[in-house]
Amino acid sequence: MKQGANKGATSAFLISTPESGVDSIAITYALLDPIMTVVRPVAALVSAMAAGLAENLLFWQDRGEIRRDRSCVVDDCCDGVDCPDEVHANHHTFSEKIVAGVRFGYREVWGDIAVWFFIGLFIAALITVVVPDDLMARLLGGGLSSMLVMLMVGIPLYICASASTPVAAALIMKGVSPGAALVFLLVGPATNVTSLTVLTNLFGKKSTALYLLILSVSAVLFGLGTDVLYQALNISPRAIIGEASEVIPQGVKVVSAVVLLALSIKPLAGFLRKKLAPKPVQNVFFSDFPSLQGQLPKAGHHHGTSAEKTGCGCGKN
Repeated sequence: MKQGANKGATSAFLISTPESGVDSIAITYALLDPIMTVVRPVAALVSAMAAGLAENLLFWQDRGEIRRDRSCVVDDCCDGVDCPDEVHANHHTFSEKIVAGVRFGYREVWGDIAVWFFIGLFIAALITVVVPDDLMARLLGGGLSSMLVMLMVGIPLYICASASTPVAAALIMKGVSPGAALVFLLVGPATNVTSLTVLTNLFGKKSTALYLLILSVSAVLFGLGTDVLYQALNISPRAIIGEASEVIPQGVKVVSAVVLLALSIKPLAGFLRKKLAPKPVQNVFFSDFPSLQGQLPKAGHHHGTSAEKTGCGCGKN
């Protein structure tokens, strides 16, 4: 928005980005099933378009000319302003761009989501062990009431797209309908108490309410449609969840897990170091100056001359 994007475009970005990223799609395919892998980004894109269009139609504001960031994304070799595009495009070879992209993937991208992914795994394991199957199936087994409950849970909860996926997988294994799980996947990463506060300051109350309304309605509709789709295909989500990983040889799984854990050491260690680091002690300064309380001269008080030696008690003659 600071570079000129309007509220509708920003709203669409906030809704679609968590669900349509490569990391989110890959984790969905691995932990859920092919149907959810397709439905999740499609639902996010449609919801994002609806929220963006509604925002621009109802609360349009001219943001002026959009300033494009033309700086080099490989190594910041230039700002892209002082050289033409055809010159800028030849600064790096194709292999250098590939290496930069791979480095960005395993450093920045995984570094950002590693901690939350393992938190999601922990929550999923806790749900699997503690929550009874019949309780989840009875409360969230399908229907409009299940979608509304997931809305109430997902909207204030602070959870990212990667962390929400294993939680959704655990919920489905406990009997939650795939539609209710989809509602959680859509609203959880796109809303939480903190982000809604920021959105209110950035967009205003009306735009934030519209954002939340469009997202909630779209999530419920897609949730209901997802349940109908599974029923029409006569597919049990509990039977096929996580089965996509079965096509991968066991040796590849083990090697991939070791590599993933190795890449997770640095971001996890940094997170723990930050949380466990002692808080800085506030500096306290001491002075050798004597207290002046009760020693200040009264208003209108005048010192005598050095010859008079009046001795008024203020330390001066």
